[in-house]
Amino acid sequence: MNPTVPLGNTPSRPEKATEVSGLTSLFAKPWVRAFMALIVILLIGMIFNANGTFFRWSAHRDMLRQTSVFGILATAMTLVVITGGIDLGVGSIVAAVAVIYSTFLMALPVPFSAASTILFCLAVGAVFGVWNGFLIGKFKFQAFIATLAMMTFARGFAKYISGGRKVMNAIFFPDGTFKYNPVFPEITDWLNSRILGNNIAIVTIIMLCCMFIGWVVLSRLVWGRYIYSIGGNEEAARLSGVPILATKMLTYGLSGFFCAVAGICQAAQEYQGDPEAGTGYELTAIGMVVIGGTSLAGGRGSIGLTLIGVLTMGYLVKILSLNAVAESTRLMVTGAIIVIAVLFQSSRRK
Repeated sequence: MNPTVPLGNTPSRPEKATEVSGLTSLFAKPWVRAFMALIVILLIGMIFNANGTFFRWSAHRDMLRQTSVFGILATAMTLVVITGGIDLGVGSIVAAVAVIYSTFLMALPVPFSAASTILFCLAVGAVFGVWNGFLIGKFKFQAFIATLAMMTFARGFAKYISGGRKVMNAIFFPDGTFKYNPVFPEITDWLNSRILGNNIAIVTIIMLCCMFIGWVVLSRLVWGRYIYSIGGNEEAARLSGVPILATKMLTYGLSGFFCAVAGICQAAQEYQGDPEAGTGYELTAIGMVVIGGTSLAGGRGSIGLTLIGVLTMGYLVKILSLNAVAESTRLMVTGAIIVIAVLFQSSRRK
């Protein structure tokens, strides 16, 4: 025994080491880091509150409405990222569905019914997604390549249907003439409205419903366990009897379905179908997923984390907008935050 070390002080070091270890393990949890990022952004908003505008409910309500389409796409992206894949076609599918929706309801002499139009749009989005999953699962395409091809195809599809122009509330006739219809479809007005005393937008409710569906799939269905197992180790999942092809087709199909929902909401908010809509939306969706803490390597993540990422990026953009920060600066700040989020993930894996 070393007589120079007081016996009464020996337990103190293990206790301190245990406290530090517990604190480190706490901060290593994705949901803790995600909440911390959100809290930091909210504190920044309280400091730079644009003369109190940040403290008004209208600012938060508008932030949720403006972020809803991106939140729906982030939900779709979460599903495919957990499988270890990526979906670069989400923005182009939004444009294609927005054009189809607007064409069927606003640009035909005899418009389709709202129900049939919405069902067709959802089917188109799901088919696009299932095709991605088929290429990736059956022919072993890299998700990046398969969805990059879909990004190009769906964008071209949107431009082909619209003739390269925005589809608005105008009816074109064979002789080249057209007339504007002053009345918009009721479903469009409803989707662009607010409820609960004009305090929350319908599209925000739709985003939360999509997130709830995604949560049920990942947390309550066998399909969700298949998704996690494929992302963790696809070969081990295959040897365990997981239906790889069917799971990927269903996952990418649900992603396309959510993209169609986002496209319908986009068209309703803008009262038009723009073939250029959705450009860059896939990058924003990926950023929200990463900021939330879902691993791009696959096998880890949740819809709850994505919701935190959606709120974090949504508030960041809103705070910068309230303070009249230039768009160029906003883009650079957003990019820097995504890099920081990825660095946190890398340090956790190490």
